[in-house]
Amino acid sequence: MITCQAFRSRLEPGSTDVEVLEHLRSCDACLDHALQIDPDNFFRAIGGGELEPPGGVDAFASDVMSQIRMRQTEGSVARRFLIAPRRLAAAAAIVFAIGLSVVVYEKANKTAPVQVAAAARPAQLATKPVVETYDSKDATIVEVPTEGKNDPQVVMIFDESLPADL
Repeated sequence: MITCQAFRSRLEPGSTDVEVLEHLRSCDACLDHALQIDPDNFFRAIGGGELEPPGGVDAFASDVMSQIRMRQTEGSVARRFLIAPRRLAAAAAIVFAIGLSVVVYEKANKTAPVQVAAAARPAQLATKPVVETYDSKDATIVEVPTEGKNDPQVVMIFDESLPADL
């Protein structure tokens, strides 16, 4: 065993020197000094070198590993059970979306004959007034050629004196 003076000169924070720790466990005066240098020395003074788990270190390690495997298995089983409600919720959302689209489709088909009847009437294609004749010295009139006889004739009139919304 070392002296108190040698202990105090060799003591460093986090020291694992066997002689220093042996003196620390046996001398109360040096324990107070060691706690001022590193508070963890209090736990190093407890000792525990003579403590050994029942059955030895190998039995202890195998028990720890079996506990780890058991907890991993418990976690994977719990995750499987938690996944089922999520799957059910996703399936319910899909069924709801399909049902909603069927309702919308059926409603659209019920109004389709009315739309067909409305389409049978000649539709008014222009929202602006139709210009049948136009005579102006400042206007530029351009006719767009048509490909067939039934195609409407398009005439563009460029005149700064016309209103903008015409």
